[in-house]
Amino acid sequence: MVEHLPEYIDPLALADKHRRFKGSFPLSKMTRLQDVLLDQAGEVKFELEFGKDGKYAVVTGVVMAELVLQCQCCLGSIPWTVNGPVSLAVVGSIDEADLLPDSYEPLLLEEESIPLSDIVQEELLLAVPSIPQHEKCGVSMAKPSEPAQEAQKRPNPFAVLAKLKK
Repeated sequence: MVEHLPEYIDPLALADKHRRFKGSFPLSKMTRLQDVLLDQAGEVKFELEFGKDGKYAVVTGVVMAELVLQCQCCLGSIPWTVNGPVSLAVVGSIDEADLLPDSYEPLLLEEESIPLSDIVQEELLLAVPSIPQHEKCGVSMAKPSEPAQEAQKRPNPFAVLAKLKK
């Protein structure tokens, strides 16, 4: 295990050497995650192990964080715990990704080295719901039948035209 975390890594070389990284990054460093976070305080902890599974270079491990998301219904805060497994296989193209076993997600490697934080950030983004909201949000939502009842109470603006037509 490495004590100092490198900024950029070569996943293929690390897989050949069976390297392992354990550490943390501040959430404020996760730039693409900022739009979904209500509070950028805190950190994400991770353990990543690079190795081989047959012909594939793989990255396995876990990503853990306590995130504060914004409810898209009431705009309040939602504590969101992430404790997600990482199971990636390094691929060079979309065609290779299509051939991966179901147990691995693709890590598309377009350049020789990538930021270590990008792997962690991607896993966090995948763990966040697309529309975060409380299970039972306090905002009263109109029931589907209520707008129809309201529409029946209002006078029809075309009623005058109906009279002219007769």
